[in-house]
Amino acid sequence: MRPERENEKARTAGFTLAEMAIVLVIVGLLLTSVLSTVSTQVEARNIAETQSRLNQIKDALTGFAQANGRLPCPADGTLATGAANAGVEQVTVTVVGPPQQTVCTNANGFGVVPWATLGVSETDVWGRRFGYKVSSAFSDSIVQTTTTWGCGATIPVPTPTQSSFALCAQGTLAVTTRTAANKVPGTSVSNVPAVVISYGKNGYGAYTTGGTQLTAPPAVNADETANATATSTTFYSHEQSPQTSGCSDTAPNTSFCEFDDLVAYIPVSVLITRMVSAGKLP
Repeated sequence: MRPERENEKARTAGFTLAEMAIVLVIVGLLLTSVLSTVSTQVEARNIAETQSRLNQIKDALTGFAQANGRLPCPADGTLATGAANAGVEQVTVTVVGPPQQTVCTNANGFGVVPWATLGVSETDVWGRRFGYKVSSAFSDSIVQTTTTWGCGATIPVPTPTQSSFALCAQGTLAVTTRTAANKVPGTSVSNVPAVVISYGKNGYGAYTTGGTQLTAPPAVNADETANATATSTTFYSHEQSPQTSGCSDTAPNTSFCEFDDLVAYIPVSVLITRMVSAGKLP
């Protein structure tokens, strides 16, 4: 056999190391692209599923109000799943009655969604409980002993007998939606009776099913911090962001800091309309 034939056979017998390296680089790039696409799709599904659970919770809260004349109080997030009263609204009886008078045990009206009371999902898709804050005028007992019907110092006429709040009632909470163009003050909805929050994939400030609270958001995450603070009356919603440095939730011309919360709320107009439809308000 001629030498040139032998050289040609050797060249076609397999890949050279350089060729193998090029193939591996191409395969790696393709896998990275595929995995990135799959990860994005999984996150999108997680967000959609959690949003669906938030909508179910909103419907359940409204249904509870139609049946009981008030919104439920929060549950105690420190109780592990299966423990006594886990997932049950925490209510304190102030007057035994009859008629019985009650207030939310947590003076801030802040805790986790009372999933057992409402019959809804305990957690979001990341396995963390939903945060919940309710305005006191909408969650106290039906029988009022003061003028706190959520109408200021005015006693509504006619006075409701089947609801803890009146047509003139206003919530004490607000939800502000920020965009890059209007970070401050953002677009706010005020007079909100109740807010429900999923703390997203990072879970900052959320309660687990074991009753432990996860680490609070870093100080730079101003909006996530507000959403996880018991005394907050303004909650924030905006685009998802992974930024951990060189960012600001309030300063213009900067990226939002890390944020993956999902915030839902019940508008006062919707709740009042549903209560009228149910015959709970005149």
